[in-house]
Amino acid sequence: MVEQQIKQDFWIKGNLIVIEDAPAGVCPQCGEKVVRADVGRQIVTLIAGIERAQPVRSINVPVLQFKLAA
Repeated sequence: MVEQQIKQDFWIKGNLIVIEDAPAGVCPQCGEKVVRADVGRQIVTLIAGIERAQPVRSINVPVLQFKLAA
């Protein structure tokens, strides 16, 4: 595992939330991300207080609909 700052996304009640700069161990072979327990608790606290939080910025996200080709 290599320590890196990651972006992690969460879908909460149909809303996309992105946490930036979270420290995590990242596997150099497969890219799996693992956060320490204390970091996970801080992320939960951030998400729980989302109504009071001041986002650092907002992003536009394109949404595409998948349709199976005939």
